[in-house]
Amino acid sequence: MVDLLATLILFADDWIIWYFLAVNSFYALLLFLSVPEIWKHWKVVHHEDLRAYLGLEALPPISVIIPAYNMEATIIDSVDAQLALEYPQLEVIVVDDGSTDRTLVRLRESYDLYEVPPAFPARIDTKSIETYYRSRTKPHLLVVEKQNGGKADALNAGLNSARYPLVVAVDADTIVARDALLRLVRPFLLGENVAAAGGTIRVANGSRIDGGQVTEARIPTKFLEAVQVPEYLRAFLFGRLGWNRLGGNLIVSGAFGLFQRSYLLSIDGYRAGNVVEDLEMVVRLHQHLRENKIPYDVPFVPDPVAWTEVPATLQTHRRQRERWHRGLIMTMVRHIRMLFNPKFGTIGFVTVPFYILGEMLAPVVEIFGYIITIAGLALGLVDAQFALLFLAAALGYQMFLSIWAVVLEETTFKLYGRRNDFLKMLAYAIAEPFGYRQLTVLWRLQGVWNALRGLRHWGEMERRGFEA
Repeated sequence: MVDLLATLILFADDWIIWYFLAVNSFYALLLFLSVPEIWKHWKVVHHEDLRAYLGLEALPPISVIIPAYNMEATIIDSVDAQLALEYPQLEVIVVDDGSTDRTLVRLRESYDLYEVPPAFPARIDTKSIETYYRSRTKPHLLVVEKQNGGKADALNAGLNSARYPLVVAVDADTIVARDALLRLVRPFLLGENVAAAGGTIRVANGSRIDGGQVTEARIPTKFLEAVQVPEYLRAFLFGRLGWNRLGGNLIVSGAFGLFQRSYLLSIDGYRAGNVVEDLEMVVRLHQHLRENKIPYDVPFVPDPVAWTEVPATLQTHRRQRERWHRGLIMTMVRHIRMLFNPKFGTIGFVTVPFYILGEMLAPVVEIFGYIITIAGLALGLVDAQFALLFLAAALGYQMFLSIWAVVLEETTFKLYGRRNDFLKMLAYAIAEPFGYRQLTVLWRLQGVWNALRGLRHWGEMERRGFEA
């Protein structure tokens, strides 16, 4: 019996180690592919005169949609930031999704709103619209008051109300850099078949905010907020850049993404009932365009930046990561027929398999690895070499990738200008795998359990607001 147990533990350890080596090697491939991508973008950015774009008649007009539910702490900063964007033809649509706090009151007071008659065809069904408002002081601002239906429903109400061919969805807790739209629209000017483009999300916590803009990027002083800085750098600066080369970008962040409105209308917009509506919608967009043999591209563009407030408490962070993972599982299960389906090309043979095997199952495999390794050590069935190899595979690669993402940031865009910021980011990149990672694994496991139970609730996200 002992021999059988030892064999099973050793077999499991070997399998888990090979799993992490394979997954992290693919991450290393994404890193390798991201280097020429970031270099290509950096050369364009370095020599680009964005001011010249402002006079171009070819610039397509853009509708900015801000879904808002109980966002009184951040709503004015966010709207001010969108209204101040450097872009020649722009409208800002705020959709108040039945807020129970003072979100709508703050909008009325700040922008001198007045009621206007409805004049928008409802291409997508949504919860009942209560009132449309225009502003006496900001003519390009439209506020939509509606019954609560969730974020996806609010975004669909914004799509119905939009006048322009390109739409950008911006979370109400997000501040978009003033020149970000000029940068994000670039692929639509250079490519004929761009369906959507995603920009970079950065951590706003701790930064200096003035006039609805981040005027000085700073590393947060609290550990939980600061450790998310290298995490976001890793996700955006090489993860999504690497997917550019593979042609399989599956995520356009709901906090900052630019879309062809006609394509979104053709798939009936965002689907209610999924707690990560941005991922589900992009997967469905890929599916629709592939099935209809419409040539398209969904690039990630690293230099347009939007700043978001990340969770500052463990409870809020837990809710966010549990929801993200639960939504990933719901999306992958819903679209499982894309898996290894030749109709979907790279998406079907590379992207979807990776998100299922390398992302969706990762927390289950990792927690199982911890349990097996600790049990094996305690029973004397696993030697220290196996334990160290497992830790190196599970934690070492992530640390290396985070450090490399910090180096990429420091050698290219360098948004953090203070002397010690680079060293702080390196320190948090080194610390991230020890403790913080294990917490996120547990919270993602909770997402697995809740997905199996069929839970579809969103969960409250506590916001403190941006501090000047």
